[in-house]
Amino acid sequence: MDSLSDTLKKLKITAVDRTEDSLEGCLDCLLQALAQNNTETSEKIQASGILQLFASLLTPQSSCKAKVANIIAEVAKNEFMRIPCVDAGLISPLVQLLNSKDQEVLLQTGRALGNICYDSHEGRSAVDQAGGAQIVIDHLRSLCSLTDPANEKLLTVFCGMLMNYSNENDSLQAQLINMGVIPTLVKLLGIHCQNAALTEMCLVAFGNLAELESSKEQFASTNIAEELVKLFKKQIEHDKREMIFEVLAPLAENDAIKLQLVEAGLVECLLEIVQQKVDSDKEDDITELKTGSDLMVLLLLGDESMQKLFEGGKGSVFQRVLSWIPSNNHQLQLAGALAIANFARNDGNCIHMVDNGIVEKLMDLLDRHVEDGNVTVQHAALSALRNLAIPVINKAKMLSAGVTEAVLKFLKSEMPPVQFKLLGTLRMLIDAQAEAAEQLGKNVKLVERLVEWCEAKDHAGVMGESNRLLSALIRHSKSKDVIKTIVQSGGIKHLVTMATSEHVIMQNEALVALALIAALELGTAEKDLESAKLVQILHRLLADERSAPEIKYNSMVLICALMGSESLHKEVQDLAFLDVVSKLRSHENKSVAQQASLTEQRLTVES
Repeated sequence: MDSLSDTLKKLKITAVDRTEDSLEGCLDCLLQALAQNNTETSEKIQASGILQLFASLLTPQSSCKAKVANIIAEVAKNEFMRIPCVDAGLISPLVQLLNSKDQEVLLQTGRALGNICYDSHEGRSAVDQAGGAQIVIDHLRSLCSLTDPANEKLLTVFCGMLMNYSNENDSLQAQLINMGVIPTLVKLLGIHCQNAALTEMCLVAFGNLAELESSKEQFASTNIAEELVKLFKKQIEHDKREMIFEVLAPLAENDAIKLQLVEAGLVECLLEIVQQKVDSDKEDDITELKTGSDLMVLLLLGDESMQKLFEGGKGSVFQRVLSWIPSNNHQLQLAGALAIANFARNDGNCIHMVDNGIVEKLMDLLDRHVEDGNVTVQHAALSALRNLAIPVINKAKMLSAGVTEAVLKFLKSEMPPVQFKLLGTLRMLIDAQAEAAEQLGKNVKLVERLVEWCEAKDHAGVMGESNRLLSALIRHSKSKDVIKTIVQSGGIKHLVTMATSEHVIMQNEALVALALIAALELGTAEKDLESAKLVQILHRLLADERSAPEIKYNSMVLICALMGSESLHKEVQDLAFLDVVSKLRSHENKSVAQQASLTEQRLTVES
C-alpha cells in the first residue's frame, strides 16, 4: 500500500506533465492494486484527489483513455465512489468517448458509465444530461448483427449500462422507449440467442421495460412473442425459465401480445410444464407449476386468445384445462376453475360448456372444498358458475343440476371473496326464474345471512350484492311468502337504504322491490317502511334534479302504492308531495310526465 501512495503521488505529477510511459506504468499499478483490494484502493484514490485529474486523461487524444476508463469502472463498483466520480466531472468526457471507434475504449467507457449509474440517482442524472443513452442505443443498432465474441461482449456491456441507467426509474425507462430501444433489443435477442450473457441482459431489460404501460404497444409491434417462446423451448434450467416467465407475465397483460404468444405456441409449452411438474414436490417444480398455470389463465383473459383456444369447445387446450379440475393438486384445480371462468365470457361458450357437463365437474370440485376448503379454489369455482349462469337458457339447466344447493353449502363462509361470488351466483341463477326465487326467498337461513351481510360495512362488494339479492328474490318471485320472510328477518330497512345508493341500477332494483312489497304485503311491512323513513327518502329522490328519470318514475309508482296504508298516507300528505309531483308533469321524459299526472290525480283524490 505504500507503493500505492507513491504511485498516486507520481500519477499527479505525470498526469500534468503528460509523460506517456510513466503515466501508463502508474495506471497499470493502480489497476493491479484495485484487482487485489478494490475497496481500500478506491478509498485511497478518493482521498488523494486524483479523480479530478482523470477528466483530463479522458480526452479523445489521450493514449491512455481506455485504462483510465477501466480504473473508473473498477472504483465505481463501490457505492461510495459513484457521487465522487460525478462531482469530479467525469461523466461528460466519458460520454464523449462513446463516439470513439476503438472497441476497447467503448467497452471500458460503457462499463464505467454503467457502474456509476448503478443505484445512483446522481450518476443517472449526469448521464441523462450528457445525452449518453441515445449514443449507446445508436451503437446497439449499428453493431446488432455482428456476432464475433468481442462485439457480443460490447453489446452485453451496453445493454447492462442502459439497464443500470433506467432501472426502477419510470421517466428514464420512458425515455429509452421513446428512443426506440425495444425493437433494437428484440432484434438483439433474436440474433444472439446463443450468447447466454447477452440473452440474460436482454431479458432483464425487457422485464424492467415491460412493467411500463407505454412499452406494451412497442413490444406488440415486434416479434417478441416468437423470440421469447423460441428461447423458452430451449431452456432446461429452472432459473432461466423463471427469468423468461418474469418477462412474459407483464407482457401478457396486453391483449395483442396475448394473441401473439398463443400463436407462437406458448400454451403448448405451458401445458407441457404442467404435465412434467404436477406430481413433483420439489420447491422449484411447484413454483414453476404455479407460474405456468397462472400464465395460462392470464392468456385466457384476452377475448381473441381465449376464443382461439376454446375452438368451439373442441380445442385440445380446452380439454386439457378441463382435466385440471378433478386433479388432486390445488394449484391446478384453481387454474382450471379460473380458466373455465375465463372461457365463460360469452353466451356461446357458456351454453356449450353447460351442455357438456362442466357444471357437475365444478360442483364436485366445490364439494371437495366445503370443510376447511381452499378459499381461492372456492372463489374460482363460484366465479365460473356465476359466469355460466348468465345466458338465460343455462339457468334452468343449472338449477335442475342442483347448483343452488351446492352454492348454499358455503353460506357459513366468513371469507368476503367467497361470500361475494356466492351472492353473485345466486343472483344470476334466479334472474327471471320465479320458482327458484321463491324457493330461495323462503329459505330463512339464507335471508337472515343476507340481512347480516347487508351490514358488512367493511366489504362494500358483499354489502352491495346482498342488497341486490334481497331485492332480486322479491322482484323475480313476486311472492307474498318471500316478502313475509324478508320482513320477519329485518330486511326492509336495507331495501330502503338501497334506494339511496349511488348506483342507479341498485336504486332502481330497490324501488321496484319496494313497490311489490307495497302492492302485495303493505300491512306486514308498514311499520318497517315507516321506521326506515321511506316517504322522506322518496320525497328527496323526487325533489332532486340529479335523480335519473327511471328513479323518479319508480318513486311515483311507489308513492301511489303506499296510499293504501293510513299512517304512510298521512306522511305523504304532511310532506306536500303535490308540489314536487306537479312540477314533473312537464318533465322531458314522457313516461315520467305521464306518471306525474297519474300520481297527481291520485294524491288529489286521496287528500
